[in-house]
Amino acid sequence: MRKQRLVRILGISFIAVGVALTSLYGYKWIKGVSAVKPMPKEAAAPAPTVPETTQEVIYPRQPKTGEHIGELIIPKLNAILPIYHGTNEDELEKGVGHYAGSVLPGQQDNCVLAGHRDTVFRKLGEVGKGDLLIVKTMAGEFTYKVRKVRIVDADDRTVIRPKPRATLTVSTCYPFHYIGAAPKRYILVANLVKTTK
Repeated sequence: MRKQRLVRILGISFIAVGVALTSLYGYKWIKGVSAVKPMPKEAAAPAPTVPETTQEVIYPRQPKTGEHIGELIIPKLNAILPIYHGTNEDELEKGVGHYAGSVLPGQQDNCVLAGHRDTVFRKLGEVGKGDLLIVKTMAGEFTYKVRKVRIVDADDRTVIRPKPRATLTVSTCYPFHYIGAAPKRYILVANLVKTTK
């Protein structure tokens, strides 16, 4: 009788922990997915590609960790994603994270953005070479054109290396439908083709 009672208590405890963890993950998943907004119909058509401007964008100050710094617009996915400064879990739960060790969008060098593959970037695999990525910040609107898609190991640091021109590097875990900590990263490398202030 005592053994049956212990087994029943353990069973109920495991179920309660499972429900709690599922609820927590579900909450985080819904929070991330709800960060994605559809583009207005009039803005859904991609902008024409024009030559890159060479002027460096001046930001009045460096943003603080967790600060909302702009939006990433992906015309191919009809999506508008919020960008937060930093790539800690707090920022990635709310949207796309801007790697603090990289330049801000529109500036010369490598601007690195990251997001979760199962929330804001769950359809990023549909974006490839030739597609546009638009970043809006207080400094203006910056249109990038994807020139390369890479799949690299999770510990590959080449994605954050400096670049000789204004570049946007977008990173998420890969494979997209992998269960657990994914061993690879899906990387979009895009060059700045248009600046609108």
